[in-house]
Amino acid sequence: MRPRRDVGPALVHHLARPAAGRGTVHLVHPGALAAGVHRALADALPDGVGLTVLDLSGLPEYGEAALTGGRAATTVEALAERLADEHARLHDGGPYTLAGWSFGGVVAQAMAELQPPRLRPHRLVLLDSIAPTAEYQQPDDALEPSLLLGWFAMYLGAKRGRPVEVDAGRLAGRGVTDGLRLVLAAAAASGALPADTSPPGLRKLYDTYVDGLLRNNRLTAPYTPGPPACRWCSSRPTAASSPATPPSAGDRSRRTAWNSTAAPATTTRCSAGRTPPP
Repeated sequence: MRPRRDVGPALVHHLARPAAGRGTVHLVHPGALAAGVHRALADALPDGVGLTVLDLSGLPEYGEAALTGGRAATTVEALAERLADEHARLHDGGPYTLAGWSFGGVVAQAMAELQPPRLRPHRLVLLDSIAPTAEYQQPDDALEPSLLLGWFAMYLGAKRGRPVEVDAGRLAGRGVTDGLRLVLAAAAASGALPADTSPPGLRKLYDTYVDGLLRNNRLTAPYTPGPPACRWCSSRPTAASSPATPPSAGDRSRRTAWNSTAAPATTTRCSAGRTPPP
């Protein structure tokens, strides 16, 4: 078991302040990567629209579970309640958009259910979030090493600001130790990591990343969402740009669909880009 941290990341990050009357996007971030990864989104929003990130890693009961084996002493509902309380403190009374990335989308949807009508968002946007329904849930052992290693390479590239490209065919059938050698070689070649990075050090980072995925998988499994509390849409990577997925883990691009929980007016939008599950 890894030691607990004494200091964790902040819960609230104001990446862009709104102009008068322009509103704010409140984004639930699932951790792993720093909240600043969303600065590009802040720059892409219309002029004057604010962006505030609610970083789940700022909640110790969530963040520390990625350092202690991936088992969190909390629930989706409890996390949503914590963030809803914080959001009520931040909310200025005007219209806003609530968004969530990956597991953050599951928590954002639960937040919208909890909020009274006067505090509900104008719309809910789910960014590459897998629907928390029985047909899309996977047991822990469905996350095979070749799949996890590919996601880890993308995560490492995003964390270091340089792409880490490893051919999925070379990872197929490999164990974690052999696969991490390929990831390390690719990361060193791209400048994402120093060439003398120790394999044990990379393994620790990999284990923490995987424990975070397992934590999110285990939190989602017992959660049953209600019908949408407001207008919403979802966005996911196209099949051509999402990570290759072995048959045992299913088609991740299909599993992002929330249609079974949606009202008829719901829209689903696809966007290009590759995103590792955080």
